[in-house]
Amino acid sequence: MTEPSGGPNGAASGRPAGSWLTRNLKVLSGVSLLQDAASELLYPILPIFLTAVLGAPAAVVGAVEGVAEGTAALSKVASGRIADRFRARPMIGLGYGLAALGKVAIAAAVVWPVVLAGRSLDRLGKGIRDTPRDALIALGVPQPARGRAFGFHRAMDTTGAVIGPLIGLAGYELLHHRIRPLLVIAVVPAVASALLVAAVREAPRRVSPAGGWHLRRLPGRYWRIVAVLGLFGLVNFPDALLLLRLHQIGFSVPAVIGAYVTYNAVYALLSYPAGVVADRLSPPVVFGAGLILFALTYTGLGLTRSHTAAWLLLAAYGGFTALTDGVGKAWISGLLAPHDQGSGQGLFQGVTGLAVLAAGLWAGLAWGRDGTLPLLVSGAAAAALAAWLLTGPVRRGGSKQRPR
Repeated sequence: MTEPSGGPNGAASGRPAGSWLTRNLKVLSGVSLLQDAASELLYPILPIFLTAVLGAPAAVVGAVEGVAEGTAALSKVASGRIADRFRARPMIGLGYGLAALGKVAIAAAVVWPVVLAGRSLDRLGKGIRDTPRDALIALGVPQPARGRAFGFHRAMDTTGAVIGPLIGLAGYELLHHRIRPLLVIAVVPAVASALLVAAVREAPRRVSPAGGWHLRRLPGRYWRIVAVLGLFGLVNFPDALLLLRLHQIGFSVPAVIGAYVTYNAVYALLSYPAGVVADRLSPPVVFGAGLILFALTYTGLGLTRSHTAAWLLLAAYGGFTALTDGVGKAWISGLLAPHDQGSGQGLFQGVTGLAVLAAGLWAGLAWGRDGTLPLLVSGAAAAALAAWLLTGPVRRGGSKQRPR
C-alpha cells in the first residue's frame, strides 16, 4: 500500500482518533460479509461432501484445506509488497473475483482433485485481496483505534459466516438433504461481494521507496511476533477437520452446520469487544487468552464424544478466533510504518498461512479413525504457548511500540 498524503481515507488526514468508522471500513466490511456468507455456506458441508459424496479419505480433507491455505499464504507475501507500491482496489476486486470462480469450480466438481483446484483458486483470491484490504483499513484508521477497527471488520465478516450456514441449513432441508445445490447457491453472494468492491475509494498517495523487499527495515519486534504466531500456526490445523470430528462422533449434517453457526455467532459477537480490550490493554494479553480457549477446545474435542459438550466446545472456539484474528492483525499493524503495512501484513499472514498448511498435512495424516491424537497434541502445545505468551518476554517487552 502506498503511503497516504492526506484526504478522506488517509491516517495522515488529521482525523481525530475517535473517527475510526471510515467509509472504506464500512464498505469492505460489507464486502467481507457477503464473501463469508458464500464461503461459510459451503465450508461446514465440504468435509462431508469430500468424504461422503466424492469418497475421499480424511487425509484428503486435511490436504485440501492445507494446500488451499498454503496457496493463500504464498500469494499474501507477494500481494503485500505489490500493495505497498500500487493501488489496492484492483487487487481487492481481483481477489474477490477469483474467489467467486473457485466456488463455481467446487459446485461443478465430480472428483476431489477438482475441489482441491477450486479451493486453491478461492484461497489464491483470498491471498491477493486480504493484505491490500487490511493495509487499506489500517492506513485509514488512527493507530490507537485499530483494534476496534479490525474487530468491527471481523464482526461483520463473521456475521456473514452465521448467515451463510443458516442458508445452507435451510437449503439442506428444503432440497431433501442434497449437498450439491447448496454449492451452487454459494456462488450468488460471492459474485455480489466482488461487485461491491467498486464502492471502495482510495485517496491520492505517495509511492513507497522502490527496490527490494526492505526486510531489514522491518523492526526486530515485528520479527519476534511473527515467529511466535508462526509457531502457533503449526498446531492450528484447518477447521474443516474439527467439523469432520463432529461428524465422526455422530453429528448429523444439520447438527454440524448448527454447531458451526454457533461458533461463528460467538466469533461475531466477541470480535469487536476483543478489539476494544486490545486497544485498552495489550494485544498479547488478549491473544494469550484466546490461546487458552483454543487449548480447551482441542483437548476437549479430543476427549469427548458427548454432543452437548462438543457443541459448547465449538462455541468456546468462537471465542478463541475472536480474541486472536483481528487482534493479531492490529498487533502487527502497530509495529509497522505506514509504507510497510502491506509488506508487513503480507509476510505475517503468509508465514502463519504456511504454518497452517503444515498443520493440515500432519494432522490429516495423523487423524486415524477419529482425530484424537492430533487434537490432544495441538491442545497441549497451545496451552504451553499461552502460558509463555502471558508471562514471558513477549508481554514484558510491551505491546504498544510505535513504528519508527
